[in-house]
Amino acid sequence: MIGAALQGFLMVLILLALFLRPRLAFWVSLGVPVAFLGALTLVNLVGLSIDAISLFGFILVLGILVDDAIVIGESIHSKHQGGAPLLEGAVLGAQEVTVPVIFGVLTTVTAFLPIMFATGFMGDIGYVIAATVICCLVFSIVESQLILPAHLGHSHIKSPEREVGLMLIPIVLILIIALSEDFRETLALGIFAVSCFLALYLNGAFSRLAKYITQKQSIFAKNFENLIDTGFRSISEKALNKRYRTISCAVFAFIIAMAILGSGRLPFSFFPPLASDQVIAKLTMPMGTNSAITETGVEQLENSANLLAHELKSQYPEANPVMHIASALGSASGENSRSEGSHLGEVVLQLTPSQTRDIKTIEVANRWRDLNGPVSDAIELKFNSSLFSSGDDINIQLEGNDVSALALAAKQVKRKLAEYPGVIDITDSFRSGKKEIKLSILPSGESLGLTLSDLARQVRQAFYGEEAQRVQRGREDVRVMIRYPEDERGSLDALNSMRIRTPDGNEVPFATVAKGEQGVGFSIIRRSEGKRIVNVIASVDRTQITANEVIADLRSGPIQKILSPYPSVAYGLEGEQKEQAESIGSLIPLSIFGLVVIYTLLAIPLNSYLQPLIIMSVIPFAFVGAVFGHWIMMKFGLVSGIAMMSIQGFVAAAGVVVNSSLVLVHSINNRRSQGEFLREAVINSSLSRCRPIMLTSITTFVGLLPLMLNTSVQAQFLVPMAVSLAFGVLFSTVVTLLVVPSGYLILDDVSSWLTSRNQSAKSPTSFQ
Repeated sequence: MIGAALQGFLMVLILLALFLRPRLAFWVSLGVPVAFLGALTLVNLVGLSIDAISLFGFILVLGILVDDAIVIGESIHSKHQGGAPLLEGAVLGAQEVTVPVIFGVLTTVTAFLPIMFATGFMGDIGYVIAATVICCLVFSIVESQLILPAHLGHSHIKSPEREVGLMLIPIVLILIIALSEDFRETLALGIFAVSCFLALYLNGAFSRLAKYITQKQSIFAKNFENLIDTGFRSISEKALNKRYRTISCAVFAFIIAMAILGSGRLPFSFFPPLASDQVIAKLTMPMGTNSAITETGVEQLENSANLLAHELKSQYPEANPVMHIASALGSASGENSRSEGSHLGEVVLQLTPSQTRDIKTIEVANRWRDLNGPVSDAIELKFNSSLFSSGDDINIQLEGNDVSALALAAKQVKRKLAEYPGVIDITDSFRSGKKEIKLSILPSGESLGLTLSDLARQVRQAFYGEEAQRVQRGREDVRVMIRYPEDERGSLDALNSMRIRTPDGNEVPFATVAKGEQGVGFSIIRRSEGKRIVNVIASVDRTQITANEVIADLRSGPIQKILSPYPSVAYGLEGEQKEQAESIGSLIPLSIFGLVVIYTLLAIPLNSYLQPLIIMSVIPFAFVGAVFGHWIMMKFGLVSGIAMMSIQGFVAAAGVVVNSSLVLVHSINNRRSQGEFLREAVINSSLSRCRPIMLTSITTFVGLLPLMLNTSVQAQFLVPMAVSLAFGVLFSTVVTLLVVPSGYLILDDVSSWLTSRNQSAKSPTSFQ
């Protein structure tokens, strides 16, 4: 994860150095470590620590942090190019974009607030990410508004060596840290780099290198500006001339994105599967099973695991995926604890790290399941290949007071789940216990005033015993129990012949007032709100089907049909489905409230009720970019589809994408207030803001690119959020530069049409 952060920052530095003057790029990029250092103090105050999730927050905001600095730096740079003195140009350039930059950061902060305050499992993760991002954004405002203008207002470097050195040194430094695996390598590479710099400087090669880099960067920047002045101007003018067609094309892209989702080509799963580097086969036999019988089932698992290891070694001779096989008898690991008992066992297949093998963990688990087959008399056999999950993929909770109805309904639900391809490891929580004798009172006993509690107490006293006294022996208390002799409590006949005392003091034979029937009890009795519950649990192979697809199909009719013969049985969803409903249910109203706040924040600087709607029109196209991004990444096997983290990434992108549109619309309004005609103001603003808008979007994308390509286990569930944000911002760049100006002109068209219509309605009419 740290490597992804360093790689992202390195790519941002190189990109800034390519598009901006080295001096300007250095001071702009300096805002990232300044914001990080400031955020570290705030992160500690809000009770967070530095872990994988908070580190992801820092990576997520990496490219966003330089957005406002790029806008301000570009504005100051344009003032300096126009001939303004250093200090005056810094002040004027910063003041020109202060309002849109500050309100742009506030909209980004607002977009992360729904993620921060969402409830449920994903809300806990979102709080850490959002709090980290907001802390960084708070300090980015201070850095871009005060520190950056001060540096650009007093820093005047004419020497190419010093200017190139400002960017080259941090790039080499970060490259060294990213490539090093320990401190010794860092120190050795650092000494080598310093030696190379000194050698180049002493023989004059560094001066020639600096001049060459400066020259090439100036040529690239000038060619890019020429491309904007010629190519982009032509595209912009055509888009404005055919603005209604431009809007139609954007809407068509949105329809395509919705069609991709609706067609199922991009499946949705609440939490993406986090593949572990081991597969655990958990075996559960009936309660009370002899350990020798359980051992037979464990041996069957071991034999199939060894057979699979041999097959994989033959299939991948250069890198055997299996490291070792371990087994345990009498215990099994749970999510947070271990259970013990002679009926439990497990076998662990330890694999090599995912980056070093060519077969996925889920494929190993599926092959092991097929090779092993069912274990005789087992009530549960589950092959777990996930490192972590938010709950069972499918967990249908049946509720009712009729135990037999619950058992029959659970069997039918399990039978129905088995019909779906890809639904595996189907089981339930209905656990039978040891053999027992169930007591009941006959009508003759009830007529004598006997109750079931009286009967149970007397039977317990006779067969288990009643404590009469305690005798001190050394340091221990010895309990003295009174009960029937051993030869009178060893059979069912002994129970039937025992004497039961009635409330009036008489004694009658047990068989005349009650009866005892042999049966099997429950090892665990689960209740919810006073009702007994049975959970039907299953996992899914997401390469074939998703849990949402199974649940949606069950709810469409089969589950109601199954439970119709059992009116006393109701059902509900637990596990991942419950977490999904809770998280989405809390995120939707918070997101709507966030959009209202964003609209308000946009309306304040623009002093308009309609222009914020033009700016916010880019938000749906951030969703389009997120969908296309997931579709592309799924083709390369980097994501499995849309996840809850993807939705949170889109919510975050909604606040980021409006920043560039706000700067653009604010620039158009300023030019119009200075006397430019509407069309001229729109085109000139689009051209002047093209480079900073493109640069802010590209830096956000490349800052997240190493994380999106990261295949490590700890980064798997974070990748969907990065994909939504990166591709959402990247796609919105086109919308900002073409659709927003078109929308601005369409708004003027509508306003002019309404004005002319009102004037014609008020014109005097003649009467004959």
